[in-house]
Amino acid sequence: MRFGTKAIHAGVEPDPSTGAIMTPIFQTSTYVQAAPGDHKGYEYSRTHNPTRTALQKALAALENGKHGLCFASGMASIDAVIKLLAPGDEVVSTNDLYGGTYRLFTRIFEGFGVKFRFVDMTDPAHVAKAITARTKLVWVETPTNPMLNIIDIAAIGALAKKAGAWLGVDNTFASPYLQTPLDLGADIVMHSVTKYLGGHSDVVMGALVVKDDVLHERLAFIQNSCGATPGPQDCFLVLRGLKTLHLRVQRHCENGAVIAEFLAAHPKVDKLYWPGLPTHRNHDVAKKQMRGFGGMISFTLKGDRMDDATRVLASTKLFSLAESLGGVESLLGHPASMTHASIPREERLKSGVADTLIRLSVGLEDKEDLIADLRQALG
Repeated sequence: MRFGTKAIHAGVEPDPSTGAIMTPIFQTSTYVQAAPGDHKGYEYSRTHNPTRTALQKALAALENGKHGLCFASGMASIDAVIKLLAPGDEVVSTNDLYGGTYRLFTRIFEGFGVKFRFVDMTDPAHVAKAITARTKLVWVETPTNPMLNIIDIAAIGALAKKAGAWLGVDNTFASPYLQTPLDLGADIVMHSVTKYLGGHSDVVMGALVVKDDVLHERLAFIQNSCGATPGPQDCFLVLRGLKTLHLRVQRHCENGAVIAEFLAAHPKVDKLYWPGLPTHRNHDVAKKQMRGFGGMISFTLKGDRMDDATRVLASTKLFSLAESLGGVESLLGHPASMTHASIPREERLKSGVADTLIRLSVGLEDKEDLIADLRQALG
Protein backbone atom coordinates (compact mmCIF):
# COMPACT_ATOMS: atom_id res chain seq x y z
CA MET A 1 0.00 0.00 0.00
CA ARG A 2 1.44 3.38 -1.00
CA PHE A 3 1.80 6.28 1.40
CA GLY A 4 -1.21 8.35 0.34
CA THR A 5 -3.50 5.35 0.61
CA LYS A 6 -2.09 4.48 4.03
CA ALA A 7 -2.53 8.08 5.19
CA ILE A 8 -6.24 7.85 4.46
CA HIS A 9 -7.02 4.25 5.45
CA ALA A 10 -4.40 2.87 7.88
CA GLY A 11 -5.73 2.10 11.34
CA VAL A 12 -9.25 3.19 10.47
CA GLU A 13 -12.28 0.92 10.09
CA PRO A 14 -15.97 1.86 9.82
CA ASP A 15 -17.60 1.92 13.25
CA PRO A 16 -19.23 -1.54 13.65
CA SER A 17 -22.22 -0.20 15.58
CA THR A 18 -23.25 2.50 13.09
CA GLY A 19 -21.13 2.17 9.96
CA ALA A 20 -19.67 5.64 10.51
CA ILE A 21 -16.75 6.01 8.11
CA MET A 22 -14.88 8.31 10.50
CA THR A 23 -13.55 6.93 13.78
CA PRO A 24 -15.85 8.17 16.55
CA ILE A 25 -14.60 10.29 19.45
CA PHE A 26 -14.95 7.87 22.34
CA GLN A 27 -15.33 10.53 25.01
CA THR A 28 -15.38 8.18 27.96
CA SER A 29 -13.18 7.53 30.96
CA THR A 30 -14.26 3.96 31.67
CA TYR A 31 -15.96 0.91 30.11
CA VAL A 32 -18.63 -1.47 31.43
CA GLN A 33 -17.48 -5.04 32.07
CA ALA A 34 -19.75 -8.08 31.91
CA ALA A 35 -17.87 -9.57 34.86
CA PRO A 36 -14.54 -8.78 36.54
CA GLY A 37 -11.96 -8.98 33.79
CA ASP A 38 -14.57 -9.80 31.13
CA HIS A 39 -14.48 -6.80 28.80
CA LYS A 40 -14.06 -5.87 25.14
CA GLY A 41 -10.39 -4.89 25.35
CA TYR A 42 -11.00 -1.60 27.12
CA GLU A 43 -11.08 -0.99 30.86
CA TYR A 44 -9.94 2.60 31.49
CA SER A 45 -9.09 5.35 29.00
CA ARG A 46 -5.67 6.15 30.41
CA THR A 47 -4.69 2.61 29.39
CA HIS A 48 -6.63 2.28 26.14
CA ASN A 49 -9.16 4.31 24.18
CA PRO A 50 -10.58 3.24 20.80
CA THR A 51 -9.93 6.61 19.16
CA ARG A 52 -6.34 6.58 20.36
CA THR A 53 -5.93 2.95 19.27
CA ALA A 54 -6.93 3.86 15.71
CA LEU A 55 -4.43 6.74 15.68
CA GLN A 56 -1.61 4.60 17.09
CA LYS A 57 -2.21 1.99 14.39
CA ALA A 58 -2.21 4.66 11.70
CA LEU A 59 1.06 6.20 12.90
CA ALA A 60 2.73 2.78 13.08
CA ALA A 61 1.71 2.08 9.50
CA LEU A 62 2.97 5.41 8.19
CA GLU A 63 6.39 4.88 9.83
CA ASN A 64 6.59 1.26 8.61
CA GLY A 65 6.57 0.18 12.25
CA LYS A 66 4.57 -2.35 14.23
CA HIS A 67 3.47 -0.41 17.31
CA GLY A 68 2.49 3.21 17.89
CA LEU A 69 2.11 5.00 21.22
CA CYS A 70 0.60 8.46 21.66
CA PHE A 71 1.40 10.91 24.44
CA ALA A 72 0.09 14.24 25.65
CA SER A 73 3.01 16.11 24.02
CA GLY A 74 6.22 15.53 22.13
CA MET A 75 8.14 16.13 25.34
CA ALA A 76 6.08 13.49 27.14
CA SER A 77 7.04 10.97 24.48
CA ILE A 78 10.77 11.75 24.85
CA ASP A 79 10.33 11.59 28.64
CA ALA A 80 9.00 8.04 28.25
CA VAL A 81 12.05 7.01 26.20
CA ILE A 82 14.52 8.33 28.79
CA LYS A 83 12.59 6.47 31.49
CA LEU A 84 13.83 3.27 29.86
CA LEU A 85 17.24 4.16 31.32
CA ALA A 86 18.76 3.88 34.79
CA PRO A 87 21.19 6.01 36.82
CA GLY A 88 24.67 5.68 35.33
CA ASP A 89 23.42 5.12 31.79
CA GLU A 90 24.66 7.48 29.09
CA VAL A 91 22.99 9.10 26.08
CA VAL A 92 24.80 10.49 23.05
CA SER A 93 22.87 13.22 21.23
CA THR A 94 23.39 16.01 18.74
CA ASN A 95 24.73 19.41 19.75
CA ASP A 96 22.03 21.04 17.58
CA LEU A 97 18.96 19.99 19.48
CA TYR A 98 15.49 21.37 20.17
CA GLY A 99 15.71 23.52 23.30
CA GLY A 100 12.95 21.65 25.12
CA THR A 101 14.72 18.33 24.59
CA TYR A 102 18.00 19.80 25.81
CA ARG A 103 16.23 21.15 28.90
CA LEU A 104 14.60 17.78 29.64
CA PHE A 105 17.92 16.00 29.30
CA THR A 106 20.08 18.42 31.31
CA ARG A 107 17.68 19.95 33.83
CA ILE A 108 15.58 16.89 34.64
CA PHE A 109 17.26 13.58 33.87
CA GLU A 110 20.84 14.54 34.65
CA GLY A 111 19.51 15.06 38.17
CA PHE A 112 18.57 11.37 38.23
CA GLY A 113 22.04 10.22 37.23
CA VAL A 114 21.68 9.85 33.46
CA LYS A 115 24.63 11.39 31.60
CA PHE A 116 24.28 13.16 28.25
CA ARG A 117 27.00 13.83 25.67
CA PHE A 118 26.28 16.36 22.91
CA VAL A 119 28.36 16.11 19.73
CA ASP A 120 28.29 17.25 16.12
CA MET A 121 26.53 14.25 14.59
CA THR A 122 26.96 15.37 10.99
CA ASP A 123 30.23 13.43 11.20
CA PRO A 124 29.59 9.87 12.46
CA ALA A 125 33.20 9.74 13.73
CA HIS A 126 32.23 12.16 16.49
CA VAL A 127 29.49 9.78 17.59
CA ALA A 128 31.82 6.79 17.54
CA LYS A 129 34.24 8.67 19.77
CA ALA A 130 31.49 9.69 22.24
CA ILE A 131 30.00 6.20 22.68
CA THR A 132 31.17 4.34 25.78
CA ALA A 133 30.37 1.04 27.44
CA ARG A 134 27.66 2.90 29.40
CA THR A 135 25.90 4.29 26.32
CA LYS A 136 22.37 2.91 26.20
CA LEU A 137 20.72 5.37 23.81
CA VAL A 138 21.78 7.47 20.83
CA TRP A 139 19.29 10.29 20.23
CA VAL A 140 19.15 11.95 16.81
CA GLU A 141 17.26 14.85 15.28
CA THR A 142 17.42 15.10 11.51
CA PRO A 143 16.86 17.60 10.06
CA THR A 144 17.94 19.33 13.25
CA ASN A 145 16.18 22.22 14.94
CA PRO A 146 16.95 24.99 14.04
CA MET A 147 20.13 24.61 11.93
CA LEU A 148 18.63 22.03 9.54
CA ASN A 149 21.70 19.81 9.84
CA ILE A 150 21.38 16.37 8.27
CA ILE A 151 22.53 13.30 10.19
CA ASP A 152 23.14 9.96 8.49
CA ILE A 153 20.64 7.69 10.24
CA ALA A 154 21.99 4.45 8.78
CA ALA A 155 25.58 5.26 9.75
CA ILE A 156 24.64 6.29 13.30
CA GLY A 157 22.36 3.27 13.59
CA ALA A 158 25.25 0.94 12.78
CA LEU A 159 27.33 2.55 15.53
CA ALA A 160 24.49 2.26 18.05
CA LYS A 161 23.86 -1.38 17.17
CA LYS A 162 27.54 -2.22 17.56
CA ALA A 163 27.48 -0.63 21.03
CA GLY A 164 24.29 -2.45 22.02
CA ALA A 165 22.42 0.86 22.35
CA TRP A 166 19.03 1.94 21.05
CA LEU A 167 18.84 4.51 18.28
CA GLY A 168 16.02 7.02 18.71
CA VAL A 169 15.21 9.50 15.95
CA ASP A 170 13.14 12.66 16.30
CA ASN A 171 11.45 12.67 12.87
CA THR A 172 9.33 15.78 13.49
CA PHE A 173 10.86 18.05 10.83
CA ALA A 174 10.70 15.43 8.08
CA SER A 175 7.46 13.55 8.83
CA PRO A 176 7.11 9.93 7.67
CA TYR A 177 6.21 11.20 4.21
CA LEU A 178 9.81 12.35 3.69
CA GLN A 179 11.75 9.94 5.89
CA THR A 180 11.18 6.59 7.64
CA PRO A 181 14.00 6.07 10.18
CA LEU A 182 12.95 2.54 11.16
CA ASP A 183 13.84 1.47 7.62
CA LEU A 184 17.30 2.96 8.14
CA GLY A 185 18.12 1.18 11.39
CA ALA A 186 16.38 3.20 14.10
CA ASP A 187 14.75 1.42 17.03
CA ILE A 188 12.45 4.27 18.10
CA VAL A 189 10.89 7.05 16.04
CA MET A 190 9.51 10.07 17.86
CA HIS A 191 7.20 12.81 16.61
CA SER A 192 5.91 16.03 17.99
CA VAL A 193 2.50 15.26 16.49
CA THR A 194 1.66 18.89 17.16
CA LYS A 195 3.60 19.77 14.00
CA TYR A 196 3.21 18.21 10.56
CA LEU A 197 1.18 15.15 11.57
CA GLY A 198 -1.61 17.21 13.10
CA GLY A 199 -0.85 19.96 10.64
CA HIS A 200 -3.45 22.53 11.67
CA SER A 201 -2.01 24.12 14.84
CA ASP A 202 -4.93 22.90 16.95
CA VAL A 203 -3.44 19.92 18.83
CA VAL A 204 -0.54 19.28 21.22
CA MET A 205 0.58 15.64 21.13
CA GLY A 206 3.57 13.33 20.85
CA ALA A 207 4.10 9.82 19.53
CA LEU A 208 6.56 6.95 19.44
CA VAL A 209 6.72 4.17 16.85
CA VAL A 210 8.72 0.94 17.23
CA LYS A 211 8.99 -2.48 15.60
CA ASP A 212 10.22 -4.53 18.56
CA ASP A 213 7.53 -6.19 20.71
CA VAL A 214 9.54 -6.11 23.94
CA LEU A 215 10.47 -2.45 23.51
CA HIS A 216 6.82 -1.64 22.83
CA GLU A 217 5.76 -3.50 25.95
CA ARG A 218 8.19 -1.49 28.08
CA LEU A 219 7.13 1.83 26.59
CA ALA A 220 3.43 0.97 26.88
CA PHE A 221 3.98 0.19 30.56
CA ILE A 222 5.53 3.63 31.02
CA GLN A 223 2.75 5.27 29.00
CA ASN A 224 0.06 3.70 31.19
CA SER A 225 1.91 4.02 34.50
CA CYS A 226 2.90 7.68 34.09
CA GLY A 227 -0.36 8.65 32.42
CA ALA A 228 0.77 11.32 29.95
CA THR A 229 -1.79 10.26 27.36
CA PRO A 230 -3.82 12.42 24.94
CA GLY A 231 -7.59 12.74 25.00
CA PRO A 232 -9.83 11.19 22.34
CA GLN A 233 -10.79 14.49 20.70
CA ASP A 234 -7.15 15.35 20.05
CA CYS A 235 -6.65 11.86 18.61
CA PHE A 236 -9.63 12.40 16.33
CA LEU A 237 -8.19 15.70 15.09
CA VAL A 238 -4.85 14.07 14.28
CA LEU A 239 -6.56 11.19 12.48
CA ARG A 240 -8.26 13.84 10.35
CA GLY A 241 -4.96 15.64 9.78
CA LEU A 242 -3.16 12.48 8.67
CA LYS A 243 -5.54 12.04 5.74
CA THR A 244 -3.97 15.02 3.98
CA LEU A 245 -0.40 14.63 5.26
CA HIS A 246 1.02 13.61 1.89
CA LEU A 247 -0.68 16.49 0.09
CA ARG A 248 0.32 19.05 2.69
CA VAL A 249 3.96 18.00 2.91
CA GLN A 250 4.24 18.03 -0.89
CA ARG A 251 3.13 21.67 -0.84
CA HIS A 252 5.41 22.49 2.11
CA CYS A 253 8.33 21.13 0.07
CA GLU A 254 7.35 23.01 -3.08
CA ASN A 255 6.95 26.31 -1.24
CA GLY A 256 10.11 25.68 0.78
CA ALA A 257 12.17 25.24 -2.38
CA VAL A 258 10.88 28.50 -3.86
CA ILE A 259 11.43 30.46 -0.64
CA ALA A 260 14.95 29.03 -0.26
CA GLU A 261 15.79 30.07 -3.82
CA PHE A 262 14.47 33.59 -3.14
CA LEU A 263 16.43 33.96 0.09
CA ALA A 264 19.62 32.55 -1.44
CA ALA A 265 19.59 35.37 -3.99
CA HIS A 266 18.60 38.16 -1.60
CA PRO A 267 21.38 40.70 -0.95
CA LYS A 268 20.55 41.05 2.76
CA VAL A 269 20.71 37.32 3.55
CA ASP A 270 24.03 36.04 4.85
CA LYS A 271 23.80 32.33 5.70
CA LEU A 272 20.95 30.13 4.52
CA TYR A 273 20.14 26.69 5.94
CA TRP A 274 17.91 24.34 3.91
CA PRO A 275 18.91 20.74 3.14
CA GLY A 276 17.73 20.98 -0.47
CA LEU A 277 20.55 23.32 -1.40
CA PRO A 278 23.48 21.57 -3.14
CA THR A 279 25.79 23.69 -1.00
CA HIS A 280 24.15 22.52 2.24
CA ARG A 281 26.33 20.49 4.56
CA ASN A 282 25.46 16.80 4.09
CA HIS A 283 23.11 17.54 1.18
CA ASP A 284 24.13 14.18 -0.30
CA VAL A 285 22.99 12.41 2.87
CA ALA A 286 19.67 14.25 2.69
CA LYS A 287 19.20 13.09 -0.91
CA LYS A 288 19.96 9.52 0.15
CA GLN A 289 17.63 9.21 3.13
CA MET A 290 14.87 11.76 2.42
CA ARG A 291 12.21 11.88 -0.30
CA GLY A 292 12.03 15.67 -0.21
CA PHE A 293 13.60 18.53 1.74
CA GLY A 294 10.68 20.00 3.67
CA GLY A 295 9.44 23.47 4.46
CA MET A 296 11.74 24.44 7.34
CA ILE A 297 14.33 27.13 6.55
CA SER A 298 16.71 29.13 8.76
CA PHE A 299 18.80 32.14 7.79
CA THR A 300 20.87 34.99 9.16
CA LEU A 301 21.21 38.54 7.90
CA LYS A 302 24.35 40.29 6.76
CA GLY A 303 25.89 42.61 9.30
CA ASP A 304 24.91 40.44 12.27
CA ARG A 305 22.82 43.27 13.77
CA MET A 306 20.11 42.12 16.15
CA ASP A 307 18.06 45.22 15.32
CA ASP A 308 17.84 44.12 11.68
CA ALA A 309 16.57 40.67 12.65
CA THR A 310 14.05 42.19 15.08
CA ARG A 311 12.78 44.50 12.34
CA VAL A 312 12.19 41.57 9.98
CA LEU A 313 10.43 39.58 12.69
CA ALA A 314 8.08 42.50 13.35
CA SER A 315 7.42 43.38 9.70
CA THR A 316 5.90 40.29 8.11
CA LYS A 317 2.17 40.17 7.36
CA LEU A 318 1.60 36.53 6.36
CA PHE A 319 4.43 34.92 8.32
CA SER A 320 3.20 35.06 11.92
CA LEU A 321 5.71 35.39 14.77
CA ALA A 322 4.97 32.32 16.89
CA GLU A 323 6.34 29.16 18.44
CA SER A 324 5.78 25.79 16.74
CA LEU A 325 5.85 24.76 13.07
CA GLY A 326 4.32 22.42 10.53
CA GLY A 327 0.87 23.98 10.31
CA VAL A 328 -0.91 25.09 7.16
CA GLU A 329 -0.03 28.72 7.96
CA SER A 330 3.47 30.17 7.63
CA LEU A 331 5.31 31.04 10.84
CA LEU A 332 8.63 32.61 11.67
CA GLY A 333 10.51 32.57 14.91
CA HIS A 334 13.65 33.67 16.70
CA PRO A 335 15.28 30.52 18.12
CA ALA A 336 17.67 32.34 20.48
CA SER A 337 14.80 33.93 22.40
CA MET A 338 12.00 31.46 21.72
CA THR A 339 12.44 27.74 21.01
CA HIS A 340 16.08 27.54 22.18
CA ALA A 341 16.14 30.09 24.98
CA SER A 342 16.67 27.30 27.53
CA ILE A 343 20.09 26.50 26.00
CA PRO A 344 22.92 28.67 27.38
CA ARG A 345 24.03 31.30 24.87
CA GLU A 346 27.58 30.00 24.62
CA GLU A 347 26.24 26.53 23.77
CA ARG A 348 23.80 27.95 21.21
CA LEU A 349 26.59 29.86 19.47
CA LYS A 350 28.77 26.75 19.25
CA SER A 351 26.10 25.01 17.17
CA GLY A 352 25.48 28.09 15.00
CA VAL A 353 22.33 29.44 16.66
CA ALA A 354 23.27 33.10 16.33
CA ASP A 355 21.27 35.88 17.94
CA THR A 356 20.21 37.00 14.45
CA LEU A 357 19.05 33.57 13.26
CA ILE A 358 15.48 33.49 11.93
CA ARG A 359 13.60 30.21 11.45
CA LEU A 360 10.77 29.85 8.94
CA SER A 361 8.04 27.27 8.86
CA VAL A 362 6.83 27.71 5.30
CA GLY A 363 3.11 27.03 5.06
CA LEU A 364 0.67 26.25 2.27
CA GLU A 365 -0.20 29.75 1.09
CA ASP A 366 0.47 30.81 -2.50
CA LYS A 367 4.20 31.09 -2.95
CA GLU A 368 3.94 34.47 -4.69
CA ASP A 369 2.28 35.97 -1.61
CA LEU A 370 4.89 34.49 0.72
CA ILE A 371 7.75 35.86 -1.36
CA ALA A 372 6.10 39.28 -1.49
CA ASP A 373 5.77 39.25 2.30
CA LEU A 374 9.42 38.35 2.84
CA ARG A 375 10.55 40.85 0.23
CA GLN A 376 8.79 43.76 1.96
CA ALA A 377 9.94 42.64 5.43
CA LEU A 378 13.56 42.33 4.33
CA GLY A 379 13.32 45.66 2.51
